[in-house]
Amino acid sequence: MQKEGEIRIPSGCAISGILNKTGKRISGEAIIKSIAVMHDRSNGLGGGFAAYGIYPEYKNFYALHIFYDSSHVRKECEDFLERHFDIINLSKIPTRKIKEITDEPLIWRYFVTPLPTKLAESQLDESEFTVKCVFRVNTRIDGAYVFSSGKNMGVFKAVGFPEDVGRFYRLDEYEGFCFTAHGRYPTNTPGWWGGAHPFALLDYSVVHNGEISSYDANRRAIEMYGYKCTLQTDTEVITYIIDYLNRKKGLTFPEIAIVTAAPFWQTIKRMDKESQEIHEYLRTMFSAQLITGPFSIIVGFDGGIMALNDRLKLRSLVIGEKDDFVYIASEEAAIRIVEPELTKVFAPKGGEPIIYTVNETSERSGN
Repeated sequence: MQKEGEIRIPSGCAISGILNKTGKRISGEAIIKSIAVMHDRSNGLGGGFAAYGIYPEYKNFYALHIFYDSSHVRKECEDFLERHFDIINLSKIPTRKIKEITDEPLIWRYFVTPLPTKLAESQLDESEFTVKCVFRVNTRIDGAYVFSSGKNMGVFKAVGFPEDVGRFYRLDEYEGFCFTAHGRYPTNTPGWWGGAHPFALLDYSVVHNGEISSYDANRRAIEMYGYKCTLQTDTEVITYIIDYLNRKKGLTFPEIAIVTAAPFWQTIKRMDKESQEIHEYLRTMFSAQLITGPFSIIVGFDGGIMALNDRLKLRSLVIGEKDDFVYIASEEAAIRIVEPELTKVFAPKGGEPIIYTVNETSERSGN
């Protein structure tokens, strides 16, 4: 295995996603199979998955997945959680011992809902209250890291190749209607458990292939709105930008794509008047959220999925469809290993969001 820093792979990292548009739940085995095909795009320094629809019995509660360095830290964090949430259930996240995954932290899961008294005191809605508590843990409790905080979904990640991470977390024993996956080839930041993808906040999750040159500008801008970027990682910033634009500012996902992968000004000037006005407004109002540099991302959210390239399409991204299933991956081979007989396969244009939602057909909104 190559050590970090010895080699730089410009197109490294692998991403994959599967969605059933009817909401039918399937085993996580398929997404493991898909990401394993792209083994050589990662180097064993990070792999992970996001899974939606996996906790139907606890669908109304936030599922907090937390890494701990020690039992002492776990006690400190649980004391904090008990002061702010009603803990419905808590347990270790089930794993299986495999030789490829080592040095694992303590990995716990909590199903929680904000305490009514604390929520009233905060004068926040429950989503913002939960976000504030997540950042409080991640910035003030040394040795604790909340890496997943959505409802009826969960992130599972580690240091290792993604197919090994999937086996470690027993992902084949989960069923969900949507899965995303990532195989990491880090170029600027360390390979550690918290730094693996997906990055998530509430129901939003992002897997990312690329390197954004606008990281520092994006980070400074998003931290003005209360976000805490603690990991110096592109994908963390992208996740917070999406949360900010969708949850806080009310932008739709096609509008988010216009902001984050905005066309060049000369392209906007050639649009019809209505489109031009929309693009100019969004580009001007949210200029600090423009993401520059090569990237392809898959965004998971409550009830759907979005695939998006940078505006110059400097990273590969392929989409396939068959019946009620949608498949997204860095390489077509990662789709055909799961579904060889596709009825449709295509590559999105640069900056064109491809959005699928449960019980709806795809929405295509090109720039």
